[in-house]
Amino acid sequence: MNASDPRDPDLDPDDLDDDPDAPPAPLEGLELASGDDPTASVIVLHGLGADGTDFVPVAQMLDLGSVGAVRFVLPHAPVRAVTINGGFPMRAWYDILADDLGQRSAREDEAGLRASHALVQALIEREVARGIEPRRIVLMGFSQGCAMTLLAGLRCPLPLAGLAGLSGYLPLASTTAAERNAANAAVPVFLAHGSDDDVVPLARGAAARDALVALGHDVEWHEYPIPHTVCQEEVEDLNRWLRRVLA
Repeated sequence: MNASDPRDPDLDPDDLDDDPDAPPAPLEGLELASGDDPTASVIVLHGLGADGTDFVPVAQMLDLGSVGAVRFVLPHAPVRAVTINGGFPMRAWYDILADDLGQRSAREDEAGLRASHALVQALIEREVARGIEPRRIVLMGFSQGCAMTLLAGLRCPLPLAGLAGLSGYLPLASTTAAERNAANAAVPVFLAHGSDDDVVPLARGAAARDALVALGHDVEWHEYPIPHTVCQEEVEDLNRWLRRVLA
């Protein structure tokens, strides 16, 4: 795979427009393609404090030759102050207000979540504009990126191939049933979590699984004896699932 950087030097993707009616600014990021003229896209959303390069090794490990050429889109989240890190600015899809991710009732940065939702939706629409059918687009993320995958994917008005969430949770859970879009009422979901995760406890991932199953989603669930990271077995399970939903 060859990586490219599609940044526009005239735009600053780290700044959200002050005009609430203005379209979101494009995100910086990387792209990798497994072949010429991709017919499918996997949009990968990284975790707190990382950037799009974090999942380049995983993308390179995946073997999706059976489904044709695939474009991996690896955006960098905007830079914002993160409360639990003393307000230090870093790449984050939204603010983490307190060290209470183990609680379902944890306070959430709804404004930040919804702003990044618009950014992710813009990424999906960009792939469609480039000729990729929505049903050939997978949205995937790790930790915060998993939260954004579930938030944006379930609300997306275009029918996606699937949603893959690693080591994360379901944000704005109380609004999911009312806000999810009928276009993705049956979207397949892959969820994986480490049983030794001390950042986003396993219970939060399991709660997301149970909520989505209750809504009628086909959820493929995996647990691994690992902390807040990704393992080889997980990548292999993900690879099989991607082949199935992109077949």
